Amino acid sequence: MKNLDRRSFIKKTSLSGVALGLGSMMPAYSENHPIFNHDGKYMGDFAAPKLSKVRVAIIGVGARGRGHATRLATIEGTEIVAISDLYEDLANKSADKCKEIGKGSRHKKIAVYHGAEDKWKLMLDEVKPDAVFIATNWNNHAPMAIEAMKKGAHAFVEVPLAVTLEEMWDIVITSEQTQKHCMMMENVNYGREELLYLNMCRQGVIGDLLHAEAAYIHELRGQMNQQERGTGSWRTPHYAHRNGNLYPTHGLGPVAQYMNLARGEDNFSSLVSFSTPALGRKQYAEKNYDKDHKWNKLDYKGGDMNTSIIKTTLGRTIMIQWDETSPRPYSRHNLVQGTKGTLAGFPTRVALDGGVEGITKDHHSWAQGDQLEKIYEKYEHPLYLRLGELSKKMGGHGGMDFMMLYRIVECLRNGEPLDQNVYEGCHWSAVAPLSEQSVALGGAPQAFPDFTRGKWKTTAPLGILK
Repeated sequence: MKNLDRRSFIKKTSLSGVALGLGSMMPAYSENHPIFNHDGKYMGDFAAPKLSKVRVAIIGVGARGRGHATRLATIEGTEIVAISDLYEDLANKSADKCKEIGKGSRHKKIAVYHGAEDKWKLMLDEVKPDAVFIATNWNNHAPMAIEAMKKGAHAFVEVPLAVTLEEMWDIVITSEQTQKHCMMMENVNYGREELLYLNMCRQGVIGDLLHAEAAYIHELRGQMNQQERGTGSWRTPHYAHRNGNLYPTHGLGPVAQYMNLARGEDNFSSLVSFSTPALGRKQYAEKNYDKDHKWNKLDYKGGDMNTSIIKTTLGRTIMIQWDETSPRPYSRHNLVQGTKGTLAGFPTRVALDGGVEGITKDHHSWAQGDQLEKIYEKYEHPLYLRLGELSKKMGGHGGMDFMMLYRIVECLRNGEPLDQNVYEGCHWSAVAPLSEQSVALGGAPQAFPDFTRGKWKTTAPLGILK
């Protein structure tokens, strides 16, 4: 950020301002609180000791966890050692599939745990895995990740990383004390478009970054038919009882890495948030279920659409939107705007000052569709060049799931820092509770916790892998 004099700014800010950045729920914490004072080490650029083989355990093998298990089973250097799920049929089916993939040699001894709510704890004690992948309901993410790290395993958690700010601080402290990774598995950061834009931003194609927009627009009312087990059975009460942006990370993760937020250049500062009236889910329940059905007994408080705006430390802005209720086409709106141009998604589009060479005359027209072939040839991310075709074949949201899992295993085996650190997972997930607070207070600004306690200034930006 040449024009914003980043070096001068960083010199003027110091740890004396950390307390002011701990968020609206943190002022009561003294300097002796474990947030500031514990025996752990900073995890921003942490690289764990190499693992020649990664012994993997999975908690939760419903829709997401089942896919993670089968894809991890195909990756060289992994051994699936345990699977835990509430439901016996899901646990056994997933274990059998992993054994089939291993063809009798790998994954042949998979311990299966099911039934009681706490069987996953027994699994950690008995199996002692190297890495635990957690794909359960949101309320279980933090407790399971914390316990996994305490039992000596790296934790990889579905989005969001946690539900409350207190849980996020507990995750940070535990990761620092145990020196174990805790990564929120934001798969969208491995999408082809997102990787392309990351590479273009790093190369300065659109100049100094000023503004970004991110959204998750995905009509999912049909999940309400999952009433006893499945995603809808536990997400529907969240939608009813909480009012904010409950699912921000798919859009926010990529643009945060474009902007190097919490990685040396800039950081999250504050957020304001507003929600529309809560109408869609109530009307859907009234139309599709009996009057005495449990979905018709909920008091739906969560607005159908939430719009939040983040202000960064350097003054940049990010608009985030979330809507899983309204009848409209899917969109994961992805936009980053700079002094020399704009990159946008859904559909993929590029506009540059002076035009895109050989395609457009000026910035008043988008280069899009087949016109982008030259852009991909010039700026395709090296990671996608290396793994893109394999990832598409192995699947998972067009291949981004596989690429994410492959990179996790690769980093663990090579002793390299992960592509997403624990602080990023917390910052991105913090939008949910902060937006709830802001909405409840009529859009009042909410300060972001600085989960790094000022150490983001020395954290390296995510590199472009060669």
